[in-house]
Parts: sequence; C-alpha cells; structure tokens
Amino acid sequence: MATYHIETYGCTSNRGESREIERALRDGGHRPADGPTEADVAILNTCTVVEKTERNMLRRAEELAEETADLIVTGCMALAQGEQFREAGIDAEVLHWDDVPTHVRNGECPTPASDTEPILDGVVGILPIARGCMSNCSYCITKFATGRVDSPSVEENVEKARALVHAGAKEIRVTGQDTGVYGWDDGDRKLPELLDRICAIDGEFRVRLGMANPGGIHGIHEELADVFARNEKLYDFIHAPVQSGSDEVLESMRRQHRVDKFREVVETFDDRLDHWTLSTDFIVGFPTETSADHERSMDLLREVRPEKINVTRFSKRPGTDAAEMKGLGGTVKKERSKAMSELKMDVVGEAYESLVGTVREVLVVEEGTGDSVKCRDSAYRQVIVQNATDHGLAPGDFATVEVTGHNTVYAFGEPV
Repeated sequence: MATYHIETYGCTSNRGESREIERALRDGGHRPADGPTEADVAILNTCTVVEKTERNMLRRAEELAEETADLIVTGCMALAQGEQFREAGIDAEVLHWDDVPTHVRNGECPTPASDTEPILDGVVGILPIARGCMSNCSYCITKFATGRVDSPSVEENVEKARALVHAGAKEIRVTGQDTGVYGWDDGDRKLPELLDRICAIDGEFRVRLGMANPGGIHGIHEELADVFARNEKLYDFIHAPVQSGSDEVLESMRRQHRVDKFREVVETFDDRLDHWTLSTDFIVGFPTETSADHERSMDLLREVRPEKINVTRFSKRPGTDAAEMKGLGGTVKKERSKAMSELKMDVVGEAYESLVGTVREVLVVEEGTGDSVKCRDSAYRQVIVQNATDHGLAPGDFATVEVTGHNTVYAFGEPV
C-alpha cells in the first residue's frame, strides 16, 4: 500500500475533489505521509483561474517533482493545460481527478481499513454534489477541465451528507462548479429537494450552499428562497456571481443571465428572508467593457449592496474566445479595479457596522490566530471571538454572542 501527500489549490469544489480522491485512497488502504519527501506519491490538485495562479502551479509542480518519487498533477490546470507541465519538462503524470486513485493503486484491489471514515476539514465537511456546469462563458478555461454537468442522484448525495454528519461535521459545504444547475443533466431541477433532504438529517449542524450562477438559479429562485425560509439549518447565504452590471458585457461574456434576472433573484430573497448575505463577483476590465459599462457595475454594487464581494481584473486564459479579443490597457484595468475595491470596502464595512450591538447565534467553525476562534452566524457572516479558552469555545460549539466591533470584513463578538 502506498503513502501519499496531497496539495490542493483553488475553490471549495477543488477541495471537494481532493476529499473524494483521499477517501478513495484511504478506502483502498493507503495512508497519508508526513510530507512530500516521505510519500510514495505526491498529488497536486491545481487551479488555473488567472495567469498568476498558472505560474504558481508550474513552480510548485517543479518543486514537488524534486521532492517525491512519483508526482501526479490533476485539477483544472492539469485538465485544461496539461501540455504546459510537459513543455516545462516536469516529470509528472497528468490525470483526471477520477483516474488518480486507480493510478495510485496500480492495479491493486481496494483493501479498506477497518477505521476508514469520511474525511473532514476539522468540523467542516465538503460535499461536491456535481461536477461541471451548463455554461459556455467566453473567458472561462475551467469548463475545458470539468465539462458539462454530471449530477449524482439526490439519494447518493444525501447519504454522503449523512456520513459527514455521523463523522462529526457541524458545517456541510455543498459545492460544485455551479450548484444551481444540479440535476439539469437529467432534465430535473433537483437542488431544492436536495437541500430539504440534507437539512432533514438528524443532528445539529449547518449547511452552506456554494456558488450558483444567476442564470442557473433564476428558474428555481422562488422555490429555492422558500427552502431557505423553512430550514434553520441552512445558512441564509447565496453566492451568485453577476460579473458585470452591463447587459452588453454579459452578452460578450456569454453569461446565461442579464442584470434583471440577477435583480429578481436578489429581490426574491429580500422578500423571503429577514437577514441574509449576498455574495457576488465582478470582473473588471473585460475587453468589451467601456467606461459606461464599468459605471453600470459600480451602480449595481451600490444598489444591491452585497456583504461579500470578489473583484477580479480580467485575465486572458489560453484557448478561450475572450483571449482573442483586443484587450484594455493594464492602467485602465488597474484604475477600475481600484475604484471598485474601494467601493467594496465601503459597502462591506457598512454591513458589518450595522451588526455592532446585536446578539447573534453562531457556530464555531475553526480556530483563529492566537487564542481566538472563527464563527459564522445564521447568515454566514464571520464573527471572531477572542480569548476562546476562557470562554470554553472550540470548533463545533454553538454559542450566543454580542457583536462588539468589526474590522470591515468580519465582526468581533463576546459570548453572553
């Protein structure tokens, strides 16, 4: 049986894929090593979202190839741009996620150990409910790696969630490239049913829904908002990346939504939920973005006031249609990114300022720096509790805290 070392970069979906790989390896009797130099095989699960990430992946692959006897490269960059590892002279097997356990087993029959359990990140269980998406965005390279959506059954995903809860998970993160299109490959929109059934599992835990494109969830947004309203276990949080406030830019991006659809999703959740968190993404400096388009994005941000905002400067990805477009200058992109990032901090800071003085029910999800813990309230807002030992708080605990202050992107709380 082999010993392995695995490193993961990128989004929670990538971490979920790594958990599936690791679960398969452990089910087959393989065990983790203390580090790459001690491992029979090292596995690098890559990301390729921007050019800087791509360079980091190549550098890390070179380092691991020197440190371990056998290197496997998988993940989004491996599947979309696998030739770059070969062209760089890196001695590695470039494999699809599903092929990694078979390669490591090298023809051996799986020999599950008696102590095999679902793998958690502390008290957080990551549940990838599907792979792939139904979009064809002009700037996206990840689709070359993941392909069209492939959805396991609701029952299969519920059983995985139940296993995570039985193993001690207090927070289940439902992930995917686009969770809103779960079930589209079978012609049935299954996400509301799946969330209802996960929340019906016995136990005290919370569920966070991962990224769902506005175009994917628009067709079920009213039903989905009702699911949130009736399930206390669900964090009142959605991540719906709008990417631009301009319909013309969204068309160039080949996004499946327009601004009005995004607004309708937000308005429905506003109607159904008293307190909830909207997370969204903006790409600034897309090749067709004019100064007027940029101002439309700024206006949309001011209008919907998300509490979590990701601002990304457009970066050409090889093989995508957007890479063939005439780009904007670096100075323009930098200036627009700076302006939106400053507005972002104002909007987010205002949201956390409004929490000061309120009392929140929170779940402790992980340890922080020093003697602090990171908690999440019912809307997935981050609350830091300091001097956790004095308060007897550890990951997995539920607590009632009063918000005493904030640091723009997170709050401070004191147990009451």
